[in-house]
Amino acid sequence: MNEKLKGKKVSAISLGCDKNRVDLEKMLFRLKDYGFEIVDDINDAQIVIVNTCAFITPAKKEALENIFEVCLLKAKGKVEKVLVTGCLPERHKAQLEQEIKEVDAFLSLKENDKICEIIEDLYAVSHEKKRGGEGRIFTSRGSYAYLKIADGCSNGCSFCTIPRIRGRYISYPIEKIVDEAKYLASKNIKELILVAQDVSRYGEDLYKENKLIALLEKLSKIKGIEWIRLHYIYPEKTTNELLSYIDSNKKMCKYVDIPLQHIDEDILKSMNRRLDEKGTRDLISLLKTEYPNIHIRSTFIVGYPTEDKISFKKLCNFIKESKFDYAGFFPYYREENTASYYIKRQNSELTKKRRLKKMQKLQAEVAFQKAKEHLGKTYKTLVDYFDSSTGLFMGHTEFLSPTVDFGVKIVDNGNVKVGEFTMVKLLSFDGADYKGEVYESSK
Repeated sequence: MNEKLKGKKVSAISLGCDKNRVDLEKMLFRLKDYGFEIVDDINDAQIVIVNTCAFITPAKKEALENIFEVCLLKAKGKVEKVLVTGCLPERHKAQLEQEIKEVDAFLSLKENDKICEIIEDLYAVSHEKKRGGEGRIFTSRGSYAYLKIADGCSNGCSFCTIPRIRGRYISYPIEKIVDEAKYLASKNIKELILVAQDVSRYGEDLYKENKLIALLEKLSKIKGIEWIRLHYIYPEKTTNELLSYIDSNKKMCKYVDIPLQHIDEDILKSMNRRLDEKGTRDLISLLKTEYPNIHIRSTFIVGYPTEDKISFKKLCNFIKESKFDYAGFFPYYREENTASYYIKRQNSELTKKRRLKKMQKLQAEVAFQKAKEHLGKTYKTLVDYFDSSTGLFMGHTEFLSPTVDFGVKIVDNGNVKVGEFTMVKLLSFDGADYKGEVYESSK
């Protein structure tokens, strides 16, 4: 390492989705491998990376707020270099370079693997020979890790900016994914959370046929990996074959994350969703009757253009009837260069706000009733971290995805260890987390 760079500390702010987090963790590994020290607190660093999201307007706003915060530290002389990565510069790089001069470098997604060379250029030092090692610096707490199996998206939903930001769907080779999973297992990772904009289409571009189950078979054989979870299975690809595999494979978490977005036929068509209202209802019925052990998470958009009182009421009734274990709701955001942006009949911000509040209240009531079904029962729980503010350990079960669903507060009996499994009897639920006591340890 050049003398000018020795002793430099790097910190990062991670925003956006788990796929974005994986990109950052790989960048941090390259920086550490190069010789930089990675620190948690941006106030202790000379170089700060802001890894951004630009999927919807609030994400862009959050990204800009964090960029300005770091630039303020730079103005005070506490930070030397500010780099911005992720989807925001991919979407608005030219405009950002013109308007925020305090940032030293805006990186496009293709430049992520050149992070060390870019910093060398910022400090005007010669490039060192690129190292060949690959790895991750984990930014999440616990013995789980996100495993990115593809990038981009080709679904073309009318409201989504991802294809313009990330490009068309590209599956990563099975061998590469398996090698990364083995690396994660060697780092005491016990749960793999497979992520992509659409994991259910894995392999169709690369191998000309769906290879998700084939990939899961290989991942299941890796020693040390005990749980495998799937995030973002599109409804039209949630087949009986896939559900049967999840249900029968002991390592597969009995959990599916299926973004349904709506139930009204006309709105689904306008959204360019591939499964219609009948198909959606049939899928939920299949899950409820044939696979009752599989927990369901979904996401929905309220206030989409053309959504009227009748279609909104239909969505409310669908939520009441379906009784999803977990569901997230988002107001529609009118994003430029998306098909829905040009629909003339747009709902007001007030209407969207009211509908969002109603949907969240409905789901909270459903979730509370569903949670009560687990009380008094004992579940295998992965211990994620110790919360010093409460004196309790935090963990999650196979039917709770970390950070997006409820957590499990665990009363310590002297045998609880972070990164290990333990059997926990769930005793109460406060609307945000379960609380339980250790029943017995499980290796």
